[in-house]
Amino acid sequence: MDKIKMLTPIVELDGDEMTRVVWQWIKEIVISPFVDLKSEYYDLSLPNREATKDQVTKDAAAAIDKLGVGVKCATITPNAQRMTEYSLTSMWKSPNGTIRAALDGTVFREPIMVKGISPLVPGWTSPIIIARHAYGDVYKDVEAICPKGSKAELVITANGEEKRVLIADYQKSAGIALGMHNLDSSIRSFAKSCFNYALSKKQDLWFSSKDTISATYDHRFKDIFQEEYDENYKAAFEAAGITYFYTLIDDAVARVMRSKGGFIWACKNYDGDVMSDMLATAFGSLAMMTSVLVSPTGKYEYEAAHGTVTRHYYRHLKGEQTGTNPIATLFAWSGALRKRGELDQLPALCSYADALEKATIDTVEEGYMTGDLKAIFHKEGVEPVALTTQEFLHKIADKLATVL
Repeated sequence: MDKIKMLTPIVELDGDEMTRVVWQWIKEIVISPFVDLKSEYYDLSLPNREATKDQVTKDAAAAIDKLGVGVKCATITPNAQRMTEYSLTSMWKSPNGTIRAALDGTVFREPIMVKGISPLVPGWTSPIIIARHAYGDVYKDVEAICPKGSKAELVITANGEEKRVLIADYQKSAGIALGMHNLDSSIRSFAKSCFNYALSKKQDLWFSSKDTISATYDHRFKDIFQEEYDENYKAAFEAAGITYFYTLIDDAVARVMRSKGGFIWACKNYDGDVMSDMLATAFGSLAMMTSVLVSPTGKYEYEAAHGTVTRHYYRHLKGEQTGTNPIATLFAWSGALRKRGELDQLPALCSYADALEKATIDTVEEGYMTGDLKAIFHKEGVEPVALTTQEFLHKIADKLATVL
């Protein structure tokens, strides 16, 4: 067959360790034989971030803002151990955080459901999408150790005047303090992205926080969401037959556990970070979780929701075969290519993306998968077979050729 043509490149953000290896295999085995891939390449590996003093991450974010669609491999966020391992001059920030801040985006994470892999919560018959605010809070906090006898104050300076609020008095014991912030503009962008995404998916939107305890900070989120809904989205939601409501996060957790799924759950930054991992695990695996960053101006970045699979990488370096699950990364590529096809009006590219996802799911449902899925796969009449990553990708490629 002739390769499917592209008009505009997607921004390709390469990453680290085993996912970087799998990234190349995916391109070689299931993309390049079918698509005349056009991409603008950025190497976000930790060595290159060190070499460029992280300028490459900023450049990649600017490219997504320009071209509209990016696809990202998993990357390392360095800790003290990585500082030594990679001889870093600085503990470079999370590329995800940098790109989210640059695009003012919201992260939407959705589990990939496959027959034979049942959610740990039996009632969940449809995916639950987590919408995670991607700016501020503890991810841009300021922290300090406070010695005994000290005090910590919140100081706001406006128009030359200071307002001081006592945080804590450490007269009896040393302690710690933390300051965090958010911006009305970012919260409003978060709300708009959530409402727009809910309309595009035609699914109900829930938003949860803890405004009963955080009567100023969290209540600001609640108010802005309600303002945006009442002023700009209520009529569209009613016309689409979907609903928006706010509830406390503890109530939301209880509702989620009792639900059938099929809705979008909007959370603040940390809440979304934690709850997306909980949902991924409960639905089957982090390797079966899609993630897309959506900006309020309609820019998209697709990625897998998991890490760089360090353990498999060390085995790979020894020449051992591994069964790293590539499905979330496959769906990152399919999502980016579909969106590129939609924006450039290329139905063949959209059809390829659909076919890639169908071929992947069909391959698993027929019993061929990586070892992590074999351990949780149960389907009557099907005996699962554990494959290496490359074997699995070739199975998908064979089926993809048939589907196309």
